[in-house]
Amino acid sequence: MQPPSPPSRVAIIGGGPAGLMAAETLARGGVQVDLFDAMPSVGRKFLLAGRGGLNITHAEPFAAFTKRYGSREDVITPLLAAFGPAELRAWVETLGVRTFVGSSGRVFPEEMKAAPLLRAWLTRLREAGVRFHVRHRWAGWSVDGHLRFTTPAGEHLQQADATVLALGGGSWARLGSDGAWVPLLGGRGVDVAPLEAANCGFIVASPRLASGAGWSEHFRSRFAGQPLKSVAMALQGDEAPMRPGEAMISDDGIEGSLVYALSAAIRERIKAEGRATLLIDLAPGRSLERVQAEVAHPRGARSLASHLQSRVGIAGLRMALLRECLPEAVLADPPRLAAAIKALPLSLVAPRPLDEAISSAGGVRFEELDAGLMIRAAPGVFCAGEMLDWEAPTGGYLLTACLATGRRAGEGVLAWLGRA
Repeated sequence: MQPPSPPSRVAIIGGGPAGLMAAETLARGGVQVDLFDAMPSVGRKFLLAGRGGLNITHAEPFAAFTKRYGSREDVITPLLAAFGPAELRAWVETLGVRTFVGSSGRVFPEEMKAAPLLRAWLTRLREAGVRFHVRHRWAGWSVDGHLRFTTPAGEHLQQADATVLALGGGSWARLGSDGAWVPLLGGRGVDVAPLEAANCGFIVASPRLASGAGWSEHFRSRFAGQPLKSVAMALQGDEAPMRPGEAMISDDGIEGSLVYALSAAIRERIKAEGRATLLIDLAPGRSLERVQAEVAHPRGARSLASHLQSRVGIAGLRMALLRECLPEAVLADPPRLAAAIKALPLSLVAPRPLDEAISSAGGVRFEELDAGLMIRAAPGVFCAGEMLDWEAPTGGYLLTACLATGRRAGEGVLAWLGRA
């Protein structure tokens, strides 16, 4: 009688949501899992994302949900069909964390925080036999195929029957997502789309500046850091309707949830044409016809600012934006001024640096992977999470797809090892 074969050993590199979900899937499949992370503890970016309330997923209809993945909808949809918003909420509740749907359709844990969920998850993984190795920074492969790590104690070599890479994208380097893996995979012939800022702010080119980018000093010194609430935005030339929401004025541009939702389209327009024009509706609760009538109302001796505040509710930051972005001739022409209040053009010339972005676009192209997310050019090496070539807006879409890819990679490893 043959003795039982030892369990397969799988290394997971990266302790974010994708890596942790791959670890859970593999441990459940009877595999010995060693999880490595460069940071002193796992889940750091996950905890940061939940600092203001952990947005787990979104409760909108599935077809609308998958549309959020843009050009990668076709490859992300099958992953979400296996583990999407409904399955994610059910899984969270198995960790003893109840969820609720907010007024915007976003799904949160009842306590709002990420820490209780992460603690329960790590407890489950440790009880399943997952071994964690922190302060282990991946440095590629040795000549004989072992995984190489740099650690405070020196180099560590790890043998593994399969490897899941879940190293994140290129944003938030201080939390471990620094994109250092790109040349390591590129050296193995893996095609990686350049990492770019996603869910990011943009630098403006104010008409008040004779050259260069940013706001005028007058505007910047008074309004940087202020929120622009209850507005709507669209990218000029797009057929999509104006999106309602809010944004924030930064030192040299504009950011915030509404800008992040449009960031992929804005970034691609800047790449193609050198700049993009963002249209801002400063009075989304009023029709163009109503704004035209209110602006055209005789104002007598009142200043333009007083007139717009009393008739259209335009004051403070909104009034300053009109003065910053419009020539005097337009401010003095009621029909054109009314049109600008409903669609104020703001010229954007560059995204903020990658390391300041919430997430990144680009990564390992899906064409390099098989259905189980294994790299065709590197048998036994799988990829998951944000290091894959996809992007999505904030609102639970990032986390849902990271978990779905982690689960698929884990299943892919089990199938490759013959344990599925």
